Amino acid sequence: QVQVAESGGGVVQAGGSLRLSCAASGPPYSRDVMSWFRQTPGKEREFVAASSRRSGSTILADSVKGRFTISKDNAKNTLDLQMNNLKPEDTAIYYCATKEGHIIVSELRNSRAYTYWGQGTQVTVSS
Repeated sequence: QVQVAESGGGVVQAGGSLRLSCAASGPPYSRDVMSWFRQTPGKEREFVAASSRRSGSTILADSVKGRFTISKDNAKNTLDLQMNNLKPEDTAIYYCATKEGHIIVSELRNSRAYTYWGQGTQVTVSS
């Protein structure tokens, strides 16, 4: 059983920055992808960013490109999400997710492709 934990959420004014961190237990070589999703009340979880250990590539949702960056430390098995120029519409609970094995590229944005999830961390951006 993989344990996933997020940290770093909080309240920030529009235009500000926050850095979220995700840590997953167990051997990192057993998992290819770690990703961030976010969710607001009444809506489905929305893909934010993903990082592939196998390919070394990262992808970002169009809504956060140019503002968010993702970085992965394979040795520590952590995934950080640097969020700059935050907007009120970024307010959500942010979740980290992963899965044993590989996720094909076409499924990276699909929350149902992931097995293990953290409890989430609240990010609130005030206008």
